[in-house]
Amino acid sequence: MCTTCGCATGETRIEGEAVHGHEHGHEHWHVHEDGTAHSHPHHDHGASHAHAHDEHEHAHTHADGTTHAHPHHHHGEHVHGHAGANPVPSAAAHAHAHTHADGTTHVHPHVHDGEHHHTHEDVREEGGAVHYGHGPAGAHAPGMSQSRMVQIERDILSKNDAYAAKNRARLGEQGIFALNLVSSPGSGKTTLLCRTIEALKGRYPVQVIEGDQQTSFDADRIRATGAAALQINTGKGCHLDAHMVGHAIQKLAPVDGSLLFIENVGNLVCPAAFDLGEAHKVAILSVTEGEDKPLKYPDMFRASSLMLVNKVDLLPYLSFDVDKAIAHARRVNPELTVIRVSATTGEGFEEWLGWIEAGLSAQGEKRQETVDALKRRIAELETQLAGR
Repeated sequence: MCTTCGCATGETRIEGEAVHGHEHGHEHWHVHEDGTAHSHPHHDHGASHAHAHDEHEHAHTHADGTTHAHPHHHHGEHVHGHAGANPVPSAAAHAHAHTHADGTTHVHPHVHDGEHHHTHEDVREEGGAVHYGHGPAGAHAPGMSQSRMVQIERDILSKNDAYAAKNRARLGEQGIFALNLVSSPGSGKTTLLCRTIEALKGRYPVQVIEGDQQTSFDADRIRATGAAALQINTGKGCHLDAHMVGHAIQKLAPVDGSLLFIENVGNLVCPAAFDLGEAHKVAILSVTEGEDKPLKYPDMFRASSLMLVNKVDLLPYLSFDVDKAIAHARRVNPELTVIRVSATTGEGFEEWLGWIEAGLSAQGEKRQETVDALKRRIAELETQLAGR
């Protein structure tokens, strides 16, 4: 599920089979029409379940310091005023009566069955632009406080990170070098991947996990190269997560010492937040997109280890400034490695393949160090047992 928009729940399919994204006894998150979200324990996967979303309590703190709560029913979209904003009703209102500790009573109108507007402390206007990313959550969701968004994001990402750790442990034990390819749609990821597989054919075993909202077109293109590929369709989801990838790894069963490419859903926003257990994120920026992409979508380029500037064969026909794009990317991430490539002509592929081979070698050495450490430990234990 996306930490910002809450998409993807129940939509994921691997090779057409639904992925059950939870275990017994976990919590279920729900995002309502009014933008509010909550969780509740979930135990039974075999039976249908229903939730009462119509009623909850609202707490009010008054000028005299007293606080009370009252039941609140809603049948449509509603939000609440922030920082002293006045709600603008678009539907009928009714009155709530309140009695305070001093015995006084008053009523106030409450609007339902429609939308009323409000302002937020996390929204700022700067230079003619409205910016929703200044709050602690770095994002905005209607009807949800910044603190609530931060809590939801922590809960979702902590669960994802636990799955990612399991994926990384398995890949490390097998000496598998995994790369998470991320970009906007149309950057040329699949074409570049196909050419890369062709260039590595016979040198290393290669497997691919493909991520798209719908269709298996890209996985079919990968399989045509002879590499094993498995398609994940995320439905309404905007990214892959570690749980999906863990299922895919289990089904794909990559061999020891192999190369695993994970081609993420085309999106420069949400995949940045989700660790899949990969060794590196590789951001692909095509010269047809604009050199300001790293500044517009900084989280993705900050999270990546390598940026491939793709389609450089088209530079004579465009006004794209490669040096400026690279400067923008390194302004966001000074440690970023950059390689200029063309999946059409093969320009830059020697450097790109060399980077991959260096990663494979490092992963193999790390695995061997682990194996050697285990052997030493076993020998120590055997010596201790023999001395008794």
